[in-house]
Amino acid sequence: MKISIYQVDAFASRVFEGNPAAVCPLGHWPSDELLQKIAEANNLSETAFIVPEEKHGEKDIQLRWFTPQGEVDLCGHATLASAHVLYRHLGFSEPQIRFHTRSGELIVTQTDGGYCLDFPALTSHAITAPAALLAGLAVTPETVLAGSDYLVVLNSEEAVKNLTPDYAAWLNLDLRGVIVTAPGSDCDFVSRCFYPKYRVNEDPVTGSAHCQLAPYWQTQLTRRLLTAKQLSRRSGFMTCELKGDRVLLTGNAVDYMSGEINLP
Repeated sequence: MKISIYQVDAFASRVFEGNPAAVCPLGHWPSDELLQKIAEANNLSETAFIVPEEKHGEKDIQLRWFTPQGEVDLCGHATLASAHVLYRHLGFSEPQIRFHTRSGELIVTQTDGGYCLDFPALTSHAITAPAALLAGLAVTPETVLAGSDYLVVLNSEEAVKNLTPDYAAWLNLDLRGVIVTAPGSDCDFVSRCFYPKYRVNEDPVTGSAHCQLAPYWQTQLTRRLLTAKQLSRRSGFMTCELKGDRVLLTGNAVDYMSGEINLP
């Protein structure tokens, strides 16, 4: 049995930037155990699996995302990578792709600037930081909020760039991970994202985190359209636009490699 696999650098304009994701097109769903084994063997922050479905006479796509540790509810960069593979390699010609996921219907539109992801906006609320979060941070935050992830606001881009977290301290946090952010020098805001409990100590560029970042920075900067840079070693850039309870994330993607998985 052979499965096609594509590795795509998402939120990138050239290879070795952005966030690499594997995309595996399937004709039907195999066992979850097999999906997890493939994701673990790929050892990327996310492997996306896509299966076509016919709904109301139009082509829709079922989409699931797996880290090396387990399945997740929402992933931006692997959704962008999946759209890129469908348009670039699999002959998808509809103006929009409707992905059916654990987070509901997600729409991706091909644009002149790349791909626009229509994702749910995620709210945060201010909290008293848990001791484990502060222990792993080792700097004093301006503000700490909680949503899908902990959102830690620092006072400068330099503070975000120079952060050296203690990942072991964050292994047992109750939320998904930790986003650290600050105002940007050449963009509206910067961030770094950490998910050690999913065996992803630092994620290079995290679309789903910007569903939480964009609403926060919209309240601080009072603008709907925001520019964002993630300051990982690979780095990546996207624009974020708030529309009611949705966030439009726009970025580009480039092919890194394609091949086949050989299964018994």
